[in-house]
Amino acid sequence: MDTATRAEFRNAMARVCAPVNVVTTNGAAGRGGFTATAMCSVTDEPPTLLVCMNMRSAQGSLFVENRRFCVNVLTQEHKELAGYFAGQRSDMEARYAAAEWIDLPSGNQALADAIVSFDCRLAEARPVGTHNIFIGEVVGIRSRRDGHALLYFDRNYVHVPTQAGSFGG
Repeated sequence: MDTATRAEFRNAMARVCAPVNVVTTNGAAGRGGFTATAMCSVTDEPPTLLVCMNMRSAQGSLFVENRRFCVNVLTQEHKELAGYFAGQRSDMEARYAAAEWIDLPSGNQALADAIVSFDCRLAEARPVGTHNIFIGEVVGIRSRRDGHALLYFDRNYVHVPTQAGSFGG
């Protein structure tokens, strides 16, 4: 069986709609953060998710050394912030200065107005191809009922109207 080419795979993945997240870490190794669409749940027992980070990122060691990270799901209002954490601002302090952050009991910082913030303990980090996979056990969750998620599709941000307050009740 032949395998797909890198270009075929990248083009196909561009057709998969994904939420845009800013993934942060804070600890003895320092404060860092990057924009990611490669994030998903793994299991709910225990609550666990995974995030992928390109190995070329100079921040990989920060996440591993701090042993914790926070996944902040962005809203439509965070397009500019997503760009900053994707590298439009190289200075980490300038990235953080562009938004309001809340200190979590774990030591992580959460985006104050994120739709959801998943506070995670790094359970495992492993290299796969060009990326590191971070598996995080969720130790805390902050969420809000309003706002529209910032989504990425066809290499662009898109807006999909949703019904606010989608939690069952």
